Order: sequence, then C-alpha cells, then structure tokens
Amino acid sequence: MKTNNKIRRCSLLVLIALGSCLSSCDDFLEKEPQSQITPEAYFTEASQLENYANRMYADILPSHSAWSYGIFGEDNNTDNQTGVTIADRYTADRWKVQMSENSDWNFEQIYRCNFFFSQALPKFGEELSGSENKIMGDLASVKHFIGEVYFLRAYEYFKRYQLFGDFPIVTEPLSDNKEVLCEALKRKPRNEVARFILSDLDKAATLLADKDFATTRINKDVALLLKSRVALFEGTWLKYHKGTAFVPNGEGWPGKTKEYNANYQFPSGDIDSEIDFFLTESMEASKLVADTYKGNLTVNTGVLQQDADAPVNPYYEMFAQEDLSSVKEVLLWRQYARGLATHNVNSAAGRGNYRIGVTRGLVNSYLMADGTPIYTHGTYSDGDDYYKGDKTIADVRVNRDSRLSIFLKEPGQKNLLYELDNNEGTEAVFVEPYPGIVSGDRERGYATGYTLHKGGSFNRKHYANGGGFTAAVCFRATEALLNYMEASYVKKAMLDDSAREYWTIIRNRAHVDADFDRTISLTDVSKESENDWGAYSAGVLIDPILYNIRRERRNEMLAEGLRYMDLCRWRAMDQLISNPYHIEGFHLWNTPMQEWYPAEDLVADGTNDAKVSSPDRSEYLRPYERYVDQSGYNGMTWKKAHYLEPIMVKQFQVSATSGADVSTSFLYQNPFWPIEADQAAEQ
Repeated sequence: MKTNNKIRRCSLLVLIALGSCLSSCDDFLEKEPQSQITPEAYFTEASQLENYANRMYADILPSHSAWSYGIFGEDNNTDNQTGVTIADRYTADRWKVQMSENSDWNFEQIYRCNFFFSQALPKFGEELSGSENKIMGDLASVKHFIGEVYFLRAYEYFKRYQLFGDFPIVTEPLSDNKEVLCEALKRKPRNEVARFILSDLDKAATLLADKDFATTRINKDVALLLKSRVALFEGTWLKYHKGTAFVPNGEGWPGKTKEYNANYQFPSGDIDSEIDFFLTESMEASKLVADTYKGNLTVNTGVLQQDADAPVNPYYEMFAQEDLSSVKEVLLWRQYARGLATHNVNSAAGRGNYRIGVTRGLVNSYLMADGTPIYTHGTYSDGDDYYKGDKTIADVRVNRDSRLSIFLKEPGQKNLLYELDNNEGTEAVFVEPYPGIVSGDRERGYATGYTLHKGGSFNRKHYANGGGFTAAVCFRATEALLNYMEASYVKKAMLDDSAREYWTIIRNRAHVDADFDRTISLTDVSKESENDWGAYSAGVLIDPILYNIRRERRNEMLAEGLRYMDLCRWRAMDQLISNPYHIEGFHLWNTPMQEWYPAEDLVADGTNDAKVSSPDRSEYLRPYERYVDQSGYNGMTWKKAHYLEPIMVKQFQVSATSGADVSTSFLYQNPFWPIEADQAAEQ
C-alpha cells in the first residue's frame, strides 16, 4: 500500500526525536489515509473525519481492556486497592531511570491529532465557525468531529502531563529538520501545558455544542467535565506543591536550568493568582455540568439485588450493563459486542478481581449510614451494637454507606441471577466463596480478602473467558459535583450554597444521612489518617471539612481510576517518607474468618514458604509482609521524586546538540531524578 512518503518520513523523525514507538508509527501510517488516496484528498468529507476520530477512541480514552480487570481495578497501587506485590514507586530503590524502555514519553497519539488538524483545518477554516468550510457534509457534524479530535488531544496531553509535569507543546507535524525537532523538545512549564489543554477543551466544547449524538461519542458536557478535572488538578497541584521543585520557580525547579525557562513569569502574575485562575476555571466548568445533571443522577436503591425477581438496583447496574444510552448520569461510555469487542471485567469481578484487593483503609473510610465515622462506635475490631466490627465481612457491611455494602463482596452472596444455564459463561462463579487468599493463581486469588463486585454482571452470558461485553463508563456527571465541592472550598475556604446542595444530593443517593455538618464535627482527622493518605497534604493533616470532601470523592469514585491522580495533586504521600505505611486487608487472625482456611494453608512463619502474613505483625492480612525478604515487608515508603516519572536517558542522547553530551539537550530531567540509566531517585 502506498502512502505519502514525505509525511511518513517526517512523522517517523518526529517520533524518533520525541521517543515514540516506531512500529506503531509504521502501522498507523500504512493505514492513514486508506488505499492510495493522498491526505489532501482524504479529509474532504464529514464521514472521513468521523472515521479518523473513531480510530483514536480506544487508544486514548479510558475503557476496559481485553485481558485486564478493566476500570474497576484502576485504583491498584494506592491506599484503595492493592495486589500482592508492592509497586516500585513505594520502595526506596526499585524505581529506576530507564535507558529506553519507558514508553510513557510518547507522542504517537498527539502526532495523530496534529496530523488531522494539519489536513482538516485548512479545509474547514481557521475560525471555529467554519465559515470557509470546504468539507462536504452537514456543517454541525463537521464541527463535531473536529471538536472530538480537540478533546482527544486534550485528554492525551492530560495523561502525559500528569506523568511528567512540564511537557513540550507540539501542535503540528514537524519538518524533517533536526534543529526544528530539537526546538520542539523544549518543555513548557506545567501550568502552561494545563492552559493549553483547557484551550483545546474550550474549542472542543464550542464545536461540539451543535450536535446531539449518542453518548458513545464525545460531547460538549464531557469536554466541560474534563476541563473541570484538569483545572482542579493543576490548581491543587500548584497549591500543595507550592515552593517546591515541582512547580515553576519553586526551589530547585529544573526548568530554571534551561535558558528558555530561566526568567519564567506566570501568566496570572504570580503562583497564587495562577492557583486562583485554575480553581475558578474548575468551578465554572463543573457547575455547568453539575447543574444540568444534579436531578438526573442514577437511582440507588441502597440494596444489592440477590434474587432474579427482586427490584434491580440501577446504581449497581450502571457499571454492569450492555447499553448505557438511557443512563443520563453517564456522559460517555464505550460499547462492547459479543465476539467482536470484548473484555474480562465480569470474569474478574466474579472472582478476586485478578488479585486486586480492597484495602482495610478504604473499608474503614466509609461512614455509617447515620453519617458517623466508624471509630465513634467503639473499636474498629469490635464496634458496638450499631457498628458490628470487622471480624467478618458480613459485619463490616451492616449499617454502612450503601456504596460499600453494595460493592464489597461477601461469602455466600449470589454472583449470578440470570441465564444460569448459559454455557457461554465458562468463568462464572455462582456463589461467592471464602476469599482465596493463599491461592497463587493470578486470575482467581484474593490479595487482601476484601474485593469488589463493581462491574460484575448478574447475567452468566457475560462470563465467557475473555468474552465479556458489558459497557465501560468513561465519564459520569457525579464527578462534576465533586469537582465543584473541592474547587470551591479550596478557593473560598467555605462551603457555598452550590457545594452544600451537591453534597446533599450525593449523600442522599448513597443512603447516608445528609447532615454532613454533623459528620464534620465528629471527624478526627488524625484517626482518619490511619486509613487514608488523603488526610495529608505536604505531610500535614488537613482540616475536617476538606477531609470529608476528599472522603466523599474517594468513596464515590471507587476503583474508577482517579485515586492516584488525586493523591499526587494533593501531595498526599510525603508522610510516607519518614513513616512507612503498612497496607492491610481483612481481619484474618483470631476471628471466625481464620476458620475458613485449613491450618496448613495459613503458614505464617516469615520464611519464603509463608502463605500469609504473621499475626505477630498484625491480626490483619498484610499482602506485602508474608516473608522477611519480601519487598515492602517494612512498609510502603516514598521519595519526593516519585510524584513524577523520570524521562528516559535515550531522550537526552538523541536530542543532544553536542555529540553525546546529554547536558546540551533542550530537555531537563524531572526533580531529583538523575540522567543516568538504572539509577534510583536521589530523594
């Protein structure tokens, strides 16, 4: 198949210089544009714009992947969810600078978007109105598909800048010229990248406004929701990392080492004004979405359905059904199809979620149904007549926030209610067993004893091995309410009327007493910090109002992939530097749950043959502490550098302007990371 060779060469050189995947580049350029149509002739019809955008949806947007636990294990490696092996970022020496293996410094999808704009915009006209449009088809559709690509570029940039902070802003395919390519490597300060993302989202929202597609396509409200997320991320990052090397002009900021950033001035004048700018942007965007959907959130009955003839709980089903087109809360979702586009989310949810377990800290963070923290009802272990304690999973779920009682699995529960004789469901587990905490099977083991049924369908037809086809929720409107609550409180240091209204709506939906003022008055943040890293910012405990806003976000967005992002922007891991955290699961020892397992399965002698952690360390199961030599045995620690990823050494080598001298690259390394392969962070 022939393609435009000039475009092919330029894109390849861009990807070489910027470090993307060459094989993916070749694959892409052998397909775009299709057949022997030149790019100049290809982007001439609305359907062609649509097809181009379609090809990027799965690569850029959140969704279920074919062989993973999908979205509902995406809080793995945080204080919410964990596997049985500690992540490198929580160790002192296992996370190291790579020579060339790091694929996160990646511009492939950004290039695809830029190539689209280079071809489509001249035909459309430079203005958002499309007054010079020469692309055939309905004008609203043409605008919509261009808006989708602005959104996709924004989302891809958001992923990259979360990982690296300061990042190059590349808006067009670059010429085959080393000087031009190296110039493109100049990293823009992180807040400038965030502003660029907001600009793309503003364009997207304007272009998307006039077309009403099904919610399997990007739309204006999704653009506004993402805008509120990005602005909240940057505003709070600047606030909590202020004065450090992780913000422009902070002490030790590596951007100062390069002439092009040496005299940086914030667009708003100073960092405090910049913080205010982003918080205001988040408030305004989130309020537009929140006010539109606050009366249309999915109903939660507060009860886990356990009989085929019993009422369905729409809130549970929102995460476990095939078609979400009628679910107003879901702003964007991905559709799957039996035998065509499938995943393994249901099979995972029917077992131990691929050994991604829920932590004791998360379970303890959920309030009682009357809005009180559980430590106001006796001890975590024993409780009182209202809180039943944690000596069985059944007890933990009683009288709790319904979001916990609905999604936390309990032995004896029915996992399946419909089409029980459907033999497609080869991975079906009809009744929840005792958690397989000693299993070495990655697919069937339980890491912590606690695990979720979120995303698990009650229909056996969805449990074929690798053949699940329930929909993936990509964005839902409740996040907008949460974003406004946080942004407005951080900006104003008070709960305004809108924040109070949104909080009441969320609490009512969760079947938790709506009197959050009472909850706040009973909150002991030092006690909460035992279970929740979000009780800290910069190593200091936060105030009870802000803590409860963060708690609400943690409990509502459980396992939907936002937790690590939140912890980083809150600077919520500093305390681990001097006080390692011991992550725990359920109450194994000296409880009835110990009797679930034969004695020979509970080897806990600290040797390499141990199957569970010793009761001498804790009565609660500790997945990283089975044997003395296990990484994480002495707790999860942190280094300042770990808030951002290091840039691999190869990037400095290929962009050096003087031989192999990496110091002559336009790039600079992220704070406290060396430019030397196989080395850990300095601090």
